[in-house]
Amino acid sequence: MAASSRAEVLQIYRVLLRESQRFAAYGYRTYAIRRIRDAFRENKHIQDSVEIQKLVNKAKENLDIIHRQVTIGQMYSTQKLVIENPENT
Repeated sequence: MAASSRAEVLQIYRVLLRESQRFAAYGYRTYAIRRIRDAFRENKHIQDSVEIQKLVNKAKENLDIIHRQVTIGQMYSTQKLVIENPENT
């Protein structure tokens, strides 16, 4: 993988994780983070630059979806779950 391609992949990975942390709902947040990590681990051995670019483009589309869902989730907030409150531990 070219250095610029590697940097782009790492950047989109970090941005996806950071944006997923903004989900208000615990279930959505943990699912999104787990799914992002699993997808990147699954594809870490791909060497073909065309295939890598396709996956990066798909990740950018998913980032737009995550951003939109986070925004919608913030408009309709709910109470936190018991598992999310640190004083309950």
